Amino acid sequence: MFEKVLIANRGEIACRIIRTCKKHGISTVAIYSEADIDSPHVKMASEAYLVGKPRVNESYLNIDKILEIAQEAGVDAIHPGYGLLSENTTFANRCEEAGIRFIGPDSSVIARMGSKVEARKAMVEAGIPVVPGIARPLLDVEDAVELAKEMNFPVMLKASAGGGGIGMQIARDEDELRKAYEGNQKRATDFFGDGTMFIEKCIENPRHIEIQVLADGEGNTIYLWERDCSIQRRNQKVVEEAPSIFLDEETKVKMGETAVKAAKALNYTNAGTIEFLVDEQKNFYFLEMNTRLQVEHPVTEEITGIDLVEEQLKIAAGEKLSFAQSDVKREGHAIEVRIYAEDPKTFFPSPGKITTFLPSKKPYVRNECAVSEGSVVTPHYDPMIAKLIVKGKDREEAIEYLLHALDDYKVEGIKTNIPMLQEVIGHEAFKNGDVTTKFITKYLKR
Repeated sequence: MFEKVLIANRGEIACRIIRTCKKHGISTVAIYSEADIDSPHVKMASEAYLVGKPRVNESYLNIDKILEIAQEAGVDAIHPGYGLLSENTTFANRCEEAGIRFIGPDSSVIARMGSKVEARKAMVEAGIPVVPGIARPLLDVEDAVELAKEMNFPVMLKASAGGGGIGMQIARDEDELRKAYEGNQKRATDFFGDGTMFIEKCIENPRHIEIQVLADGEGNTIYLWERDCSIQRRNQKVVEEAPSIFLDEETKVKMGETAVKAAKALNYTNAGTIEFLVDEQKNFYFLEMNTRLQVEHPVTEEITGIDLVEEQLKIAAGEKLSFAQSDVKREGHAIEVRIYAEDPKTFFPSPGKITTFLPSKKPYVRNECAVSEGSVVTPHYDPMIAKLIVKGKDREEAIEYLLHALDDYKVEGIKTNIPMLQEVIGHEAFKNGDVTTKFITKYLKR
């Protein structure tokens, strides 16, 4: 196992990684921007280094400075967390060149899966079902319109690079597609430095269900079952749960085996997630692969009892998986909600100083927090300030627990999306399992 690990991230995921490292006696190195000097992850780590000014491109995306700190601190490995540099091929390459283990897959795999166009090609070659669409970049808006007419509207316009719903939009007719094209291409260029676009057939009323995989360096690959991440706003996940109540056991196994097949075709190592869209007839289609730890990984940990960060560390250190597919058990039902510093009605960010921060302390609650009382939420970073996870013996109990925990949660000084989360979790449609990616627009009219 490693002796010292640098966490090239911030917020709750940095705290989460530090916690598992401590459990295994691994020293940790935190990096922080000038805006994050008092953040919880800085206080939790064994050592902490200033990485730069508040803007991400001057701090958490500054590869040269991060590697300089890593060399100065004498770390064995770097854990990238999620977001930021976690799926940056250059960063993974630079770590390898510096003799520092990057806790994740090989940089060539990151590069291939980082392009949705290339990922789609790889899955077609591997015999994985994909959403009907094109396996090449769009040439221009006229090309997009012609192809959309061939596959019949509605279509989904997508940016090839990046994630988080940026550069993605449904177009139901030619006018919508023409209006969407330029704006989404510009957003993709601004956020990811890559304005490459492509389109797929839009799957109506889909569920967004993903499969967690683990793979070691000797070819052993397993799946840790599914997560349902269908509750989204603006194509960004808000509520995640495991297991899915929509899928039957046969489909769950088939999806798990398909995810393993996809990972093996890529010679994948470490933790990764294969994301699928599932239609109303339970047909599933490859959406994308995330070559990193997911925000929603705690719900998988809660129902399987497997610490995914621990497995990441072991695999990166060259260890074989210590368990087989048949050893992966499931127990209970877990739900996670993401708590954002944002107006619950408009979804606009709500920066400011947190004057009160009191997460629920119920015994069935797991809190993953990026802030504490007195923290200042700045406009420089993603507005997620915490994750609240509950586990019950079944979904009904988990929902009851979650509603109690949200009632307990107290955050003052800024606005949060807690009222919206209470609306979602308390809604009869959610309780009845009518959970699709259209939930918020359909039932909350937002």
